Amino acid sequence: MLGALAVAGTAGGLAQAATPGAIERTVPPDATRVQGVGVGVDDGGYGARSQFEKEVRTRYATKTTESSWSFTPLQNSMGIITPSGLHYERHHGGIATIDPATHTLFVHGMVKQARKYSMGDLRRFPALSRLMFMECSGNGLTEWSKPTMKTVQGTHGLTSTSEWVGVPLATVLNEAGVRPGAKWLLAEGGDAAVMTRSIPLEKAMHDCLLAYGQNGEALRPEQGYPLRLFVPGYEGNMSIKWLRRLEVSDTPFMTREETSKYTDLMPDGSALQFSFLMEAKSVITFPSGEMVLREPGFYEISGLAWSGRGAIKRVEVSVDGGRSWRDAVLHGPVLPICHTRFSLPWEWDGKEAVLQSRCTDETGYVQPSIAQLVKERGLVSVYHLNGIQSWKVASSGEVSNVHHD
Repeated sequence: MLGALAVAGTAGGLAQAATPGAIERTVPPDATRVQGVGVGVDDGGYGARSQFEKEVRTRYATKTTESSWSFTPLQNSMGIITPSGLHYERHHGGIATIDPATHTLFVHGMVKQARKYSMGDLRRFPALSRLMFMECSGNGLTEWSKPTMKTVQGTHGLTSTSEWVGVPLATVLNEAGVRPGAKWLLAEGGDAAVMTRSIPLEKAMHDCLLAYGQNGEALRPEQGYPLRLFVPGYEGNMSIKWLRRLEVSDTPFMTREETSKYTDLMPDGSALQFSFLMEAKSVITFPSGEMVLREPGFYEISGLAWSGRGAIKRVEVSVDGGRSWRDAVLHGPVLPICHTRFSLPWEWDGKEAVLQSRCTDETGYVQPSIAQLVKERGLVSVYHLNGIQSWKVASSGEVSNVHHD
């Protein structure tokens, strides 16, 4: 997955095979005594990361690669922005290949005038950009009953933050003219799965975005190039990729993805439908699963917190399994519906410890424990797990995923 380690003898020692996104180059004994690589010589004009950086997404072992997902390596993330190449993925019918020159967006249904927009048409509208997180509602689905995944990439890696650029959805809806009585919007993708979800019209008019840019460039194909819907704070599958159609209606459309899928089964056998919001959540990314603390002493505990409700206002950290808590420092910028970095200085005494974090958002919502969620919702549901994550630090310094109330 990380690439083979090609071992070639050179004057500069051993050369390592480049990891994805990098170019393999020989390392000289002293870089001050040789000319470096010329500008644009071998990167095709796009650039490459260092051959010594190894972070990659990892794919969950589903039966097919077309209906699958991959995790962001949160354990090595810096700040709050996720590089586009490391943004998590969730696909239902593979990654569509679409020519932006021929792609169109239809707006119809309960509107005064149906509209068809080319990508050029959409780019003529005033654009805006916002830093926002996205999270799959299945983030952590393996962790309900027992700790399963070994790293934070596996337990929490279906969330990422990017700068998203595009046109407010309200702009095109206002131009089409929404008719009285309209309450819902169907968003449809142009991939093989023809992914469709019903969006409350109130939400669509409030803060949804027709996004065509991500982190300073066009969307990547795996993120919906050339156009995707972005529904801030709601479960990621609603942010339809390869967006091709919007239909306005007075009722939800009851599509496959909101009836047989993406509903929350309750202990009494009923299903909670339209559970859109991604509640407040946090996780310690350092130290986290499969890391090793080499010796006792000072460490800075660090992690991420986020909430679909708005901005994070407080993060508390415990090193004794929740018996006591200390307020962590929130690192700016602290933005609504965006990852927030937090940290806390910690002097490890070399004894066993259990590290946890819990966050509070601007509405006063406090992140619950996994036990609290199970008591309320049972173990049939697999979506919307935002319980407190526990990492056990053994006296050997080895860090592992545990459940601890």
